[in-house]
Amino acid sequence: MDLNLNRADYLQVGVTSQKTMKLLPASRHRATQKVVLGDHDGVVTCFGMKKGEAVAVFKTLPGQKIARLELGGVLNTPQEKIFVAAGSEIRGFTKRGKQFLSFETNLTESIKAMYVSGSDLFLSASYIYNHYCDCKDQHYYLSGDRINDVICLPVERLSRVTPVLACQDRVLRVLQGSDVLYEVEVPGPPTALALHGGIGGDSGEDLLFGTSDGKLGIIQVTTAKPIHKWEIRNENKRGGVLCIDSFDIVGDGVKDLLVGRDDGLVEVYSFDHANEPVLRFDQTLSESVTSIQGGCVGKDGYDEIVVSTYSGWVTGLTTEPVHKESGPGEELRINQEMQNKISTLRSELEQLQYKVLQEREKYQQASQSSKAVSTVPSFSINDKFTLNKDDASYSLILEVQTAIDNVLIQSDVPVDLLDVDKNSAVVSFSSCDSESNDNFLLATYRCQANTTRLELKIRSIEGQYGTLQAYVTPRIQPKTCQVRQYLIKPLSLHQRTHCIDHDRPVNTLTLTGQFSFAEVHSWVVFCLPEVPEKPPAGESATFYFQNTFLDTQLESHCRKGEGVFKSDNISTISILKDVLSKEATKRKINLNISYEINEVSVKHTLKLIHPKLEYQLLLAKKVQLIDALKELQIHEGNTNFLIPEYRCILEEADHLQEEYKKQPAHLERLYGMITDLFIDKFKFKGTNVKTKVPLLLEILDSYDQNALIAFFDAA
Repeated sequence: MDLNLNRADYLQVGVTSQKTMKLLPASRHRATQKVVLGDHDGVVTCFGMKKGEAVAVFKTLPGQKIARLELGGVLNTPQEKIFVAAGSEIRGFTKRGKQFLSFETNLTESIKAMYVSGSDLFLSASYIYNHYCDCKDQHYYLSGDRINDVICLPVERLSRVTPVLACQDRVLRVLQGSDVLYEVEVPGPPTALALHGGIGGDSGEDLLFGTSDGKLGIIQVTTAKPIHKWEIRNENKRGGVLCIDSFDIVGDGVKDLLVGRDDGLVEVYSFDHANEPVLRFDQTLSESVTSIQGGCVGKDGYDEIVVSTYSGWVTGLTTEPVHKESGPGEELRINQEMQNKISTLRSELEQLQYKVLQEREKYQQASQSSKAVSTVPSFSINDKFTLNKDDASYSLILEVQTAIDNVLIQSDVPVDLLDVDKNSAVVSFSSCDSESNDNFLLATYRCQANTTRLELKIRSIEGQYGTLQAYVTPRIQPKTCQVRQYLIKPLSLHQRTHCIDHDRPVNTLTLTGQFSFAEVHSWVVFCLPEVPEKPPAGESATFYFQNTFLDTQLESHCRKGEGVFKSDNISTISILKDVLSKEATKRKINLNISYEINEVSVKHTLKLIHPKLEYQLLLAKKVQLIDALKELQIHEGNTNFLIPEYRCILEEADHLQEEYKKQPAHLERLYGMITDLFIDKFKFKGTNVKTKVPLLLEILDSYDQNALIAFFDAA
């Protein structure tokens, strides 16, 4: 059975955060439901649909930005009380809009995530988790990394309170009181949690999670250990998961999985006989989906998926058909309804145009007055700068509440801009004078009309560190611009991982001196991505990393007066040594640096590079042959005379050229890494081998793995 859903836009409010829209319970089966949502202006809006028009039930006064909105009530009764988190305060409203609760939590940070279960309230700020019962403090936990979401397994089914925190370090932390019961490793930084089927599945322990790199999965959270049930890998490179819900939109009696992503994608997964998820429907909206709910809003009897987007649109994907079969009388009534709607919209448009003209005249008069004060219009930017493991590149996503005019990208370190399929903006590069003003990149993206979201891909070079800046100019008057800064770290292509292979040959760098644990941790933060800014609780910390480009690894162990770094790649150790020496000198800290170099690790790293280098050389060779083979094909009229290998190149020509275009300077990067490895190997021995680099490049041009290893050994 095909799932056909038709889009209907209901209402627009201010900019919205993740999980700030809910549907109030229906009075009867498949009756229309009211929508309640909170925005960045601090306004809680509740509305219903009547004759195709949005009718407000209540609307609160503006206040602090609303970060979360949840429904609650007495357990095992309809959950129709509205709770909102704004700043460090929780407010409660009835479904009619009467405020019955104002609870100041006295948290030092703003609330980022919230979950309500009966009289239990679970809150998290960036690193702090608090559990309140009847507004009285019960439990507290300080997380080692940023908390993205919080949830509790259904108390009414399990008769125990089991909160779960989704933390940035790719871990779900299952709590018991104020202590961690156990940690569950997940394949990416978890951003959204939900109970499977809304009730925790058959056992009440099934928990859905979505990650910032687009993966989905279910884990059964038992009292003893986690059980991984299934996982959906993000093979199609879709956006990060922001919201999840369960609702039977297909109508087969089994609740489907509804997913909203930060690239505007809405997905519906059904479950087969083996309880495995199968994609049934997807549709892309033009901006990120912040909340998703299944229910009935537009018309009685027609189920739909209701979503809210970043700029505040509430949109329904409904099962109600656009064109209905009807008799002549019904058709006349529908035509009359449509005519009335069009005339109402026209009069509204005329009023708005008149208001705009009035305000523009006022602004012109005020700006020419002697007492004129310049005002810069403010606008919100939703940005995300993350490292993709699959292609070792950084993804920069910029989303604005209004249309983007242009984005200027500037970098004081060498970076490559890669092509993005979803990007329709026109890019132009300006020449840079890197020696006099530290500009290595100046690129302008001119966006098409109504573009509110722009995605860029950037690849950095390890060892080169600095700042990437994005100047975002929207299509608003007077012209204004906001700047966003992103740090390119010395070991920018490294990504946090849960475990490493301890059997690899490693090189060790040891730092000792009169420095605190907080100081040495700040150096790790400076050098590596995905490390929490605050040092973890305890006297020491160990982090594991993997290089996304080469698959080499790094172990960092720090405590007061000592920092130990182990890696199977000499270049990683060399970069750390140079950067940390420089930083310690800047801060006037006396450092004792010692290192142990393992010769076997060089051969090991070359073997890791080998398949990647071989593939890129073969790809480059095939791409060079395409034009000549096409000429032969035109000349001869067919390809029967060619050997199968060449016929295969012609058949895959478009795919090969596209892949080659997507990976500019990939081969040069690999050459650069081998050259750095060669120089670093001898640098630790106190030998300068830069004069031998041309010889090394000659060997790479006629690449043979054994000849390369022999050159490294003989030099």
